[in-house]
Amino acid sequence: MKGVKKDLSDNPKNVLFDDLIALCRKYFGEPGIRGSHHIFKTPWKGDPRINLQREGKMAKPYQVRDVRKAIAKKEADNGNQE
Repeated sequence: MKGVKKDLSDNPKNVLFDDLIALCRKYFGEPGIRGSHHIFKTPWKGDPRINLQREGKMAKPYQVRDVRKAIAKKEADNGNQE
């Protein structure tokens, strides 16, 4: 997982969708799936969600950046910097 987390910052265009899903499962639990959308609930007020959709085998770069921000926020809230 550390390699995937590094790719989130270094090269968001080069993150496999399945790797991003696995990372989100680790941090946010199982997604709800509606059609091609994988929707992860986050623990913050306002019910923000992470919505991921496949682009071929890759994750969409803007969604990779959203996941990176959400993981950083969750780690900061927990005082846990993995």
